[in-house]
Amino acid sequence: MALEITDNNFEETVINQDKVAVLDFWADWCGPCKVIAPFIEELAQEYDGKAVIGKVNVDDNGGVAIKYGIRNIPTVLFIKDGKVVDKQVGAASKSVLEEKLKSHL
Repeated sequence: MALEITDNNFEETVINQDKVAVLDFWADWCGPCKVIAPFIEELAQEYDGKAVIGKVNVDDNGGVAIKYGIRNIPTVLFIKDGKVVDKQVGAASKSVLEEKLKSHL
């Protein structure tokens, strides 16, 4: 299951890890967010222990969204060593997200 990333646990869960983090920025009211949600959950199961896969609800955790300049959702950020190394803005297929993840493992 994808981790719930919040303003409070972001540093510990994402920045202070030695793994690639995949963060899905979403909101309950966002239709395209619901399209990619199952893909994020599948990646969380398939890459458990290899990557940090999490979801950031932008309505509840504006601090992280502001830090990364999230203006459109869904946005998926790929973070490695504390830096954004790739991103996907808008809905995408699981294969697109997985290829981006694999390229940074």
